[in-house]
Order: sequence, then structure tokens, then C-alpha cells
Amino acid sequence: MTETLGTHYAPPAVRFDAAHPVLRFLAKRVVAGVLTLFVVSILIFFGTEVLPGNVAQAILGQNATPGAMADLRRNLELDEPLHTRYFAWLTGFVRGDLGKSAARVGAGVQNAGVWQLISSRLENTLLLAGLTILFTALFGIGLGVVLAAKVRRKLDLAVSVILLALISLPEFVVATILILVFSTSLHVLPPVSLVFTGASPLSNPKILVLPVMTLLAVTLAYTVRMVRASMFDALQSDYIELARLSGYSERRIVFRYALRNAAAPILQVMALNVLWLIGGVVVVEFVFGYPGLGEALVEAVAIRDVTFVQSVAMLIATAYVVINILSDLAITLLVPKLRTSL
Repeated sequence: MTETLGTHYAPPAVRFDAAHPVLRFLAKRVVAGVLTLFVVSILIFFGTEVLPGNVAQAILGQNATPGAMADLRRNLELDEPLHTRYFAWLTGFVRGDLGKSAARVGAGVQNAGVWQLISSRLENTLLLAGLTILFTALFGIGLGVVLAAKVRRKLDLAVSVILLALISLPEFVVATILILVFSTSLHVLPPVSLVFTGASPLSNPKILVLPVMTLLAVTLAYTVRMVRASMFDALQSDYIELARLSGYSERRIVFRYALRNAAAPILQVMALNVLWLIGGVVVVEFVFGYPGLGEALVEAVAIRDVTFVQSVAMLIATAYVVINILSDLAITLLVPKLRTSL
């Protein structure tokens, strides 16, 4: 019996040569991803360029002289033809050069590179998203497995209602409720995530609690629901019934066989959580004043720092496409039916 169940999960021997179906699948996805990013780059660049208003005047203010605005436009190469600026920006992005912040150039700052401006903020955003994914994996998968393995009608109904309510609430509503409870009423957590310049949010971990809880309200609820459904289907399978009849303990059945069979859907839901965080973290950072990439992007939109908005938006789109490709590849490798259908 052990050999039979073990064989069920043993992956076939794989030779990774150039003609292997998985490599062909990956190559197709990469090509599709590159084409997608090319189209997205066109939408981002020309979409921001056609916005009404004068970039130089928006940065320098209403009292700026024509000479000062002309100098800024020349420094930012805004006098170049639109298609020339687009290809210069795109080729620079491919090389890792995100361009110069128009607002910083207008303020006379020497080190005005976009990457220098976002590097520290990107670390803060990755910290916030990483903590969210970590707690989502620990509690979401754990609670989903428990609910599927020990079905209790009243408990299951209560948890389902709570999770559905959490999914239905927008992030800013959840954030507001948490601020009212933990900051205004209980006075145990700060309502704003203030960080001193050059310091890490980990220097004051309290400022991370409410933003992470807000993001968890959505990711945890969605993960528990999907893991519970996947595990419940796996536990109803014929080979699980055969394992029970063979006398295996329920713990071994759940964690060794059912959980492994549900690995692909669980991986998929975790990838979807990461993709949602790319957009959801922007709202949460803005609400709590968290010094991350999302807050910087909102500020750049407000002051019409076009180059900053274009480069950061392109970074977000690239992360979205890369995560999609990696999750599809991982799921394809985990599911034998998908592997053999390539």
C-alpha cells in the first residue's frame, strides 16, 4: 500500500533538453510576457504623456519664469519627439536605468535617479508584503487544512460568514476600522506608520502591525476559503478512502497525501495573493502613511513626476508578469495532467 501511494506522487524522470515540452512551455510564456510588457510600456508612457497640463509648470509652480521652464524641459529632454523619448526610456529601463525624477531635477537635486529614490522604499514595501505572505501561508493554509479535516457545521458556517465579510470590505474600510479599534479606542497601536529617514520599519515593529493586519484581512480570508475547498475535495478522493481502509492515521492521510495532492491549488492561491498585494499595498501604504513604494507613487502622481510614475508603474507590471510566469511553471510541474498535456 505504501508503495502504491508513493508511486502516485513520484514525478517521472525529466530530461531538460532544448526540445523538452516544459522548456517549450516556458519559452512561450516568456515570449508572451515580453510582448505583454511591450504593450504595457506603450500604454504607460503615452497614457501619462497625454495627461493635460504642463509638466515643467506643475513641478516649478505657477510663478515659474519661461526661462526656468525651458531649462527644465531641456534637462528632462521634454523637447525631443515623443517616439524618441519613448524608445530612450524603454531601452534605459531594459538596461536597468529608470531615468531621472522630474521633481528632483526641478528642485536642483544632483542625485535625482529614480532607482536611488525608490530603493529604500522598495525594501520597505517588500518587508510589508513579505510579512503578509508569511502570515498568510502559516495561518491561511493551517486554518484551511483544519477546517477541511474536521468539518463542524456551525463552526464552518461561522468562519465562512466572517471570511466572506472580510473579502467584501475594501482595504481602506478595513484599515479605518482597525485604526478606530486599536488606535482611537484601545490606544495600543499607532495610527500612522512613521519612520525616521534612513531607519528601517523594524526599528519600531508596532508600525507594521496595522498595515499587515489590513492586508491579511483579504489574503487570509481568500486563502482559507480556497485551501479548505481544495483540501475537502482531496479528502473525498478514492485513494484517500483506500488509505483510511488500510489503517493509516488521519494525521498522516491529511498531511502526507491530501495536502500534497492539493499543493497545486494552494500554490496558485498564494501566487494570486502576491499579485493582489502588488496593487493592494499601494492603498494600504497611503492610508497609514507607510514609507513604501506605493506611497511614493501616489505622491509622484500628485506632483506630476511623470518619469517616476512611468518607471515605477513599469516595475510593477514587470513583477506581475514574472510572478505569473513562475506560478504557471510551478503549477505545471506539480500537476502530472498539465505536464503530459504540453
